[in-house]
Amino acid sequence: MGVTKKPDLTDPVLRAKLAKGMGHNYYGEPAWPNDLLYIFPVVILGSIAAVTGLSVLDPAVIGEPANPFATPLEILPEWYFFPTFNLLRTIPNKLLGVLSMAAVPAGLLTVPFIENINKFQNPFRRPVATTVFLVGTVFAVWMGIGATMPIDQALTLGLF
Repeated sequence: MGVTKKPDLTDPVLRAKLAKGMGHNYYGEPAWPNDLLYIFPVVILGSIAAVTGLSVLDPAVIGEPANPFATPLEILPEWYFFPTFNLLRTIPNKLLGVLSMAAVPAGLLTVPFIENINKFQNPFRRPVATTVFLVGTVFAVWMGIGATMPIDQALTLGLF
């Protein structure tokens, strides 16, 4: 802990600095022209140089032209859709597949009600919410890994 010395406002040198506009903020240095003319352009030009350098060093690869009439055999959605994609492609009845996809937001809507059953914050004292979370997480990771595999191994992950 340090001792903070309060400024002596009767000091003529300090009063002269305050009259010139010095010391009006925490650092005692005005934003104009120091920050706006010197620091901001350096940061902006440095950011532009970094983006340009990265784009020159690792340019985007241009692949084969798109064919709207041919669907690729192994098409995959974004990674966060892997579990629902795997459910949709492994359930033979497509209506049940769509309903299983609708169960995801429906399950998320039940979370506040499950959380309010118990007043404790400790997960070990909230067994229902902890069990639902752990089972849902393991299921989502399992189905997400299975989405990257062929359809005959999608549910078993080739383990059994």
